[in-house]
Amino acid sequence: MTDTIIISRLAVYAHHGVHAEEERLGQRFYVTLHCSLDLRPAGLSDDYGLSVCYGSLAELVNEIATTRRFRIIEGLAEAIAAGVLEKFKLVTAVTVRVEKPEAPVPFIMDGVAVEITRLRDA
Repeated sequence: MTDTIIISRLAVYAHHGVHAEEERLGQRFYVTLHCSLDLRPAGLSDDYGLSVCYGSLAELVNEIATTRRFRIIEGLAEAIAAGVLEKFKLVTAVTVRVEKPEAPVPFIMDGVAVEITRLRDA
């Protein structure tokens, strides 16, 4: 059985992108995490120490997104996935979705997004 902790659409303001204006001006991004882990021990014992802190997950995402620079959102997603798996040993897999609502393309749309899933190496 796999359980999931979800951080939904965490907003960050960062300077990622291929174009010079994106680097200079920055823009909003949304990050969603789906962290797979066994929550049964935490749930049965009502023990905070047997789960993963939502605030710590959000803090990690914010730190990576705002202190590092990526040309493409695929790079940002990879860095977040690696960070989650490195820092949170209970997480067995993570899906990271990075949304870029104001992508500089000449079409009317809500935005673009990438979504990746990474598993902990056995």
